[in-house]
Amino acid sequence: MSQHLPMSLEEARRRGVEQFDVVFVSGDAYVDHPSFANALLGRVLEAAGFSVGILAQPDWRSVTDFRALGRPRLFFAVSAGNMDSMINHYTANKKPRSDDAYSPGGRSGRRPDRATAVYAQRCREAFPEVPVIAGGVEASLRRIAHYDYWSDTVKPSVLISSKADLVVFGMGEGLIVEIARRLAAGRGLDSLRDLRGVAYLLGAREELPPFADSMLGPGTPADHDRRLPSFEEVKASKPDFARATRILHHESNPLNARRLLQAHGDRLVVQNPPSLPVTEQELDSYYDLPYTRLPHPAYGDDKVPAWEAIKTSITVMRGCFGGCTFCSITAHQGRIIQSRSLGSIEREVDRLAETRGFTGVISDIGGPTANMYRMRCTRPEIEAKCRRLSCVHPTVCKLLGVDHGPIKEVMREVRQHPAVKKAFVASGIRTDLAQRDPEYVAELARHHVGGMLKVAPEHSHPDVLAAMKKPTIEDFEGFHEAFMKASEEAGKRQFLVPYFIASHPGSGLEEMIHLAQFLKRSGHRPDAVQDFIPGPMDMATAMYYTGLDPTTLKPVAVARKLRDRRFQRALLQFFKPENWFEVRDALLAAGREDLIGAGRDCLIPAKPPREALAARRGDDQGEDRSGSRSTGYRPHRRGFKKNRRN
Repeated sequence: MSQHLPMSLEEARRRGVEQFDVVFVSGDAYVDHPSFANALLGRVLEAAGFSVGILAQPDWRSVTDFRALGRPRLFFAVSAGNMDSMINHYTANKKPRSDDAYSPGGRSGRRPDRATAVYAQRCREAFPEVPVIAGGVEASLRRIAHYDYWSDTVKPSVLISSKADLVVFGMGEGLIVEIARRLAAGRGLDSLRDLRGVAYLLGAREELPPFADSMLGPGTPADHDRRLPSFEEVKASKPDFARATRILHHESNPLNARRLLQAHGDRLVVQNPPSLPVTEQELDSYYDLPYTRLPHPAYGDDKVPAWEAIKTSITVMRGCFGGCTFCSITAHQGRIIQSRSLGSIEREVDRLAETRGFTGVISDIGGPTANMYRMRCTRPEIEAKCRRLSCVHPTVCKLLGVDHGPIKEVMREVRQHPAVKKAFVASGIRTDLAQRDPEYVAELARHHVGGMLKVAPEHSHPDVLAAMKKPTIEDFEGFHEAFMKASEEAGKRQFLVPYFIASHPGSGLEEMIHLAQFLKRSGHRPDAVQDFIPGPMDMATAMYYTGLDPTTLKPVAVARKLRDRRFQRALLQFFKPENWFEVRDALLAAGREDLIGAGRDCLIPAKPPREALAARRGDDQGEDRSGSRSTGYRPHRRGFKKNRRN
């Protein structure tokens, strides 16, 4: 029977390990499931013959916990966890969240703000001579100078703030093994500078290493290096920040990406080209490892909410060619789809069926997007040269292979497994692709939806959708019609659950009123809505900070004031009685009094309903005026006090 990776020296010694080769420091609880990065990378290293210790959610207030597993022989592997720590901690309105899905019992306060830098510094304090390698989403998306929403400043590369020796960006299974092998062979940190998928900081007197053959791709231009505007320039000039963002994203195809250089004072951040996509055999090998699929026993009865949500899910692919400007998946996992074999997927279902407590229900067959499995450019020689930011926007590329046959085969095999009673598809559906295969929509509706299917049209206004790189609202309506028809033919009463974003760059009051009117006409009443959060390195974040579209340098409207953001959120849920005053004020500010009253097109009645008056009086404790539940406070954090009213 498989064992968890050790979280203590006592566990290690029971396995005959006296000193760990690598110690993982993570802001997440340790769950031995391939959806958790510390488990996935730890198992890959273990399979390569290295001993691994897991230091999950250490107390960062002192160095004590960072010495608990002893001195690692090779390096510390530091990550904030599966999420950026600031997005994990704070809402779009910068209020502390009251829970943490990646912590035992969902308790907040188990990791610091900007955890990568804090953990790396503590590792350095604990064992100054041990290399510190930073990775994960937070480090990946902060590897160059970036806008930080929570401080409203441009910050330098995480290499500066963390003092890490190296940042591994993107998915790093093969890379972390190669790093361990080189260091184990006695080679120095300098030997790692020819690896794809790494960024490092040159000393003031160091010379830039030559561009290594290992970094060449089939479409790499003759001018291997490209300079970004310096940290000082992007901090002083918003157009320079926008240009740096454009360059970064256009150099993201690993088949033709250049090495990027960005000066920070008298030092130079060097970002090598991204790692090449993994092969099917490599991806299979990662998921075929002996995971227990359970939280570490040290947590007792405390459940980890993120694990509860995915414990019976099956990841079939990684990567996304959608290129949505507000999403970090493409930047982290890449645009080239990497898929597992059907055999590997079936083996995971077999193992899942043997797991204690399995009820026969698979919660998801998917990945970043449910229906991109095995889709890729049909012309490799064109793919090697392509710098397009999205394969599906503004239209689906004619060279993109959009065959749903492989994912239909996966769905059929999984649902026909003897131990499987139901296999859902809960990952997002790319509606513009799905509509190209009516049989896929029919099988999805008949076999893989439990009454409600989540989709993400995000907005209705064409200008906002263009800024997002999302399909038109007519595309969503077409999919809605096709799905409802397929559900009816399957004899099922099912619905779409559409997700929308408020306050995205390009969206002002006029655009949100457009969305509210669409929602009224279509009858959709979204309960799950999202306020735009500018995550580091996203294209939409550059729009938010600079007011410019990085691809064109044309102005983009941005809602920065809290009042404007409240208005947009209220308009998105205009149908909630408690939002009446906010919606009225928004309509008056936009000069749309015609939408107040009893007319067919009106969004709200002329007089406030009882619930709106109660909310204004503060009778509904714990609710703000937009109808959002108060997020409470973060314990143990200086500078915050518990608010009894939001």
